[in-house]
Amino acid sequence: MSAITHALIQPRLRRGLVLPVLLFVAWLVVCRYELANTRILVPPLAVWKAASALHESGDLWAHLRASLVRDLLGLVLGIVAGGAVGGLLAVSRTADKLFSPSFHAAKQVALFAWIPLMSVWLGVGEQAKIAFIALSAFYPVVVNTYEGVRSVGVEHIEVARVLRFSRWQILRKVILPSAAPSLFAGVHQGLIYAWLGTLGAEYLLEPAPGIGTLMVDGRERFAMDVVLVGLIVSGLVGFGLNALAKAAEDRLLRWRVPGV
Repeated sequence: MSAITHALIQPRLRRGLVLPVLLFVAWLVVCRYELANTRILVPPLAVWKAASALHESGDLWAHLRASLVRDLLGLVLGIVAGGAVGGLLAVSRTADKLFSPSFHAAKQVALFAWIPLMSVWLGVGEQAKIAFIALSAFYPVVVNTYEGVRSVGVEHIEVARVLRFSRWQILRKVILPSAAPSLFAGVHQGLIYAWLGTLGAEYLLEPAPGIGTLMVDGRERFAMDVVLVGLIVSGLVGFGLNALAKAAEDRLLRWRVPGV
């Protein structure tokens, strides 16, 4: 990393830490002076002890591993299906006219409203959870794939045809590079929505190992320290996934000309 990039990132990182630090200080003050019910808003030390106990028993890592595996399976399915549907709608005017209105109508339905229907079709086990996670990633991938492919300039396609590119060469050398920023944006959004869908599926469907289940168990036992551990871990995982996707996008698309 260059010195200039390092200098740009550090101030941004420090600014980003201001709000979490203020919230943590407020949390300490509220618990220290008992300005709220400490059975509900437990002190940070109690959360740390709960996290340590879950770490030593291995329960925290078992729940986290189950959530990440579930998230990855649903994400891959959502990306593959979303990329195929978005690409089809973008390259075929007939498919666009026939299916786009229905797709946009279905997209307006709240995501969690599909869970009752999925539970009837697929039950309340792993199949329903993975299908819901895939659906969470599906919509943003379709939209961004469609917009990315449709944004490819007609003149680029015409030049490729003059040069007698095959369809595969046009796809690989013209369409994919031009649409790549939008495609990566769809995958990035799909990654975020898939993790949210993972937590929601674990929370609402059949109990099984997972961070969402850990929080549900804590709520039912009124162990708010466990609930906050799950909340913090889920936030850190979401932050990590977002940072990982951003780093991969920047690296794979480093050929782009930076914006002013």
